[in-house]
Amino acid sequence: MSAAPQGATEVDVAIVGGGLVGASLAAALAGTGVRVLLLESVPFGAAGQPSFDERTTALGNASRRIFEALGVWPALAPEAAAIRSIHVSDAGRFGFARLRAQEQGIEAFGYVVPNRTLGAALWGKLHQSPHLSLRVPARLARLDIGAAGVSLEVEAAATTEVFSARLVVAADGAHSQVRAAAGIEAGVEDYEQVAVVANLRSDEPHEGRAFERFTASGPIAMLPLAGGGLAAIWATAPAHAQRLLALDDAAYLTELQAAFGWRAGRFTQLGRRGSYELRLTRAAAPVALRTVLIGNAAQALHPVAGQGFNLGLRDAAMLAEVIAAEPGDAGAPERLARFAAWRAADRSGVVRFTDSLVRLFGDTRPGVGLIRNLGLLAFDLSPQAKSALARVSAGFGGPVPRLARGLPVRP
Repeated sequence: MSAAPQGATEVDVAIVGGGLVGASLAAALAGTGVRVLLLESVPFGAAGQPSFDERTTALGNASRRIFEALGVWPALAPEAAAIRSIHVSDAGRFGFARLRAQEQGIEAFGYVVPNRTLGAALWGKLHQSPHLSLRVPARLARLDIGAAGVSLEVEAAATTEVFSARLVVAADGAHSQVRAAAGIEAGVEDYEQVAVVANLRSDEPHEGRAFERFTASGPIAMLPLAGGGLAAIWATAPAHAQRLLALDDAAYLTELQAAFGWRAGRFTQLGRRGSYELRLTRAAAPVALRTVLIGNAAQALHPVAGQGFNLGLRDAAMLAEVIAAEPGDAGAPERLARFAAWRAADRSGVVRFTDSLVRLFGDTRPGVGLIRNLGLLAFDLSPQAKSALARVSAGFGGPVPRLARGLPVRP
C-alpha cells in the first residue's frame, strides 16, 4: 500500500479484537492523541462474547497498577477479591508449599475479578475516549498490509467502511485472522486437556486463600471471589470433562470434592459450568511488517499459573508506551523492533514457566513424583524462592512498562 485508499478514514492504529487485551490497549492509548480504530465482532454483554463471559481473571499486582494508572481500578475494586495466601499441593502425596502475602510485605499476591466486571470497566472508559473509532459489532472483511501502511475493509450491519492505518494490532485471539494475513506462523501444542470452570460456594469463608491442587485427573485451581464464593478451574482430559459437564450439580460437586479434598470446606452450591480447550499457541514472531501481535494472538497459555492475561496486559501496556512515546509513524520498523526486544524476555520466561509446570505435574514416570514433592517442600522452606515467586507479576525480565509502575503511559 503506497497511500491511503481514496475515501478511507485515516487512523494511526487499528486494533482488531476488542476483548480484554485489545480493549486495554485502546484504553491505554486514550488521551495520547493517537487515532485508534477498535474493531470487535461481538458486542460487549452478548452471550457469545468469549472475553467477557462467566470466567474470572486473577490479576497480579502489576496488572492492578496498570488498571489504576488507566483510571479503571475504582470500578473493579468492589468486585475484586484479594489473594492473601496460596496453597500448592500434590494430591495423594506429601509435597506442599504455602505462600502468605503478609510474609512478603504486600497486601495481596493479586486480585480475582469477574471477566464481565473487567469488560464493563474498560468499555465504560472507551465510550468516553477521544480519537477512538469504535466499530462493534463489525467484521474485518479484508486486510492489506504494505510497506507504507495498512488498509482495512470493515463490514458492520449493511455498511462497508475502509480505514487506513500505520499499524494493525492483532488482539483477535489464538486463531488470529490478522496473524494469518501477516504471514506469521504459529506453533500449537495440544495439552489434551479441557478446563471445566464454575463458581461455587463452600461452608467455610475463603479468607483470601487460593489453592492449586495437582490431582491424577488434572490440576484444580480454587480462587477466592468477592462475596465469599470460589472460582473452580479443573483442567482434565477431554472425555472426563465431557462426563463432568453432563453430571447434575450435586453429582459434580461430589466428584469435585473427592478430587480436591476438604481444604476449602464442603462445597454446597454450584453456578453455571463452562469449558474451553487447553493448548499452548506460540507465534513465531511478535511483529511483522506494520503488524504487532498481543494477547492470545501472540501466545495462548495454560491457565495453571494464571499468567496468560497478565502477560498480554503487559504486552498492551508496553505497546502503548512505544506508540505514544513520540509523534510519528506508529508502525515504523524501528518502533516494532524496540517493542519486540523489550518484551522478549518476559514473554519467553512466562511461556517456559507455565509450560514447565504443566509438564512437571503431569509427569507420571516412576520417581518423578518423589522428586517433585521434595522440590515443593524445599520451596516451602525457602524464603528466597517465595520472594522470587511473589515478584512474578512484574514480569520475567526486560523493561517494566510505565503503566505497570503506576505511571502515565508517557512522561
